[in-house]
Amino acid sequence: QVHLVESGGGLVQPGGSLRLSCASPGSVLDYYTMYWYRQYPGKEREGVLCIPMRDGKTTAAEAVKGRFTISRDNNHYTVYLQMNNLRPEDTAAYFCAAEVPKTQRALTECDFSGPAQYDHWGQGTHVLVSS
Repeated sequence: QVHLVESGGGLVQPGGSLRLSCASPGSVLDYYTMYWYRQYPGKEREGVLCIPMRDGKTTAAEAVKGRFTISRDNNHYTVYLQMNNLRPEDTAAYFCAAEVPKTQRALTECDFSGPAQYDHWGQGTHVLVSS
């Protein structure tokens, strides 16, 4: 079983940067599509960025395009969310998730259409963007 642990959240001023980490101790993430979601209080989780298993075309939510980047660490155990030019509306709990690709297309592409079927979720890390 893969266990995901997010870290790197905290308080940052508007315009600042944070790098969130999603680590899987003892299990490589090479075989999974990886996702970053965020959740505002009282709302459903929404997709932020995802990266296919084979590091194909990533998908970003419109609200974070040009500011956030998802990537895999070379050690195979960690996925990052680089967050630049942060805004107060980025304040949320951030979660990572992993999914075994189920279609040929999913090997190289990803989207946010199926969070209910993800195989693993982390417990989240909170980001507060405020002066």
